[in-house]
Amino acid sequence: MNKDDLHGYVPAIATPFSPKGDIMEDAFVELFEFLIARGATGICIAGDNGESWALSAAERGRLVRLAKDTARGRVHVMMGISAPVIETSVSYINAAEENGADVLLSMPQTYVLKVSEPELMARFDKISAATKLPLVLYNSPRRMGFSLTVDQTERLLNAHNVIGIKESQRDFFYHTHLLDRLANRMAIMTGPCHYILPAFALGAKGFIATGPEFTTTKPSEMAAMGTSAPDALYRKTHMELTVLYEMLMGLGTWPAAFKAALNLIGQPAGVPRDPVMALAPADVDKIRQTFDRLGISYS
Repeated sequence: MNKDDLHGYVPAIATPFSPKGDIMEDAFVELFEFLIARGATGICIAGDNGESWALSAAERGRLVRLAKDTARGRVHVMMGISAPVIETSVSYINAAEENGADVLLSMPQTYVLKVSEPELMARFDKISAATKLPLVLYNSPRRMGFSLTVDQTERLLNAHNVIGIKESQRDFFYHTHLLDRLANRMAIMTGPCHYILPAFALGAKGFIATGPEFTTTKPSEMAAMGTSAPDALYRKTHMELTVLYEMLMGLGTWPAAFKAALNLIGQPAGVPRDPVMALAPADVDKIRQTFDRLGISYS
């Protein structure tokens, strides 16, 4: 897999858990097919939506194998390997490789408030030494406690088998400079929903974002929309993405709202795994109200 293979809609799939905390494999397959039907070009296992913090290496590997068996070559399968310590990331890498993942998604060190330049570079040296699979960087300041700079991203691109980045920095100044400098050398995939359409016009190749699962416009149509002159449908879709993102990020503990929303549209997302609690009924009503406002059908 290379940078040209990373494009369009690459959702991070939810991991459906039963009330007892077991992975519901049939439900996972159903969700996987739903995302393909929405136009996914790749699907990410063990991302934030998938409650990666609650998945063991063995569970990740099983989900990758299930995804590969379900995909049958229709989409690429990505797996998240982010962890506070490198030994854990390496265990995830091994599970990904053993079960046929096509590409890995990795933050730098997570759950630290600051990381030095040598520590950042050393971590990716160790990741690269542990795998020949291509890497997609993941810059999520909210989850990392710091942000990669454009210079750091370029240094990682120069030194490692990096084919892209999931860019979840919420500063559009940053996105603008990243796209201007590196869009021709790596696949820049937008994270925040309200940046998806504007970023396409500036050179983004796609998006790994939460919210397009529910839009009235198919996610697979957003690349063409984002690179065309804005019209009424563009503005409507951008507003849907914005409102959905605000709503999903503003209710409960992640990903309780995402799972509740999927369940409302008939997709079997199950419940969050302990210690995250299912969304309160009053908050589920807020999702219904948002869907009503946007004209999204639900059960």
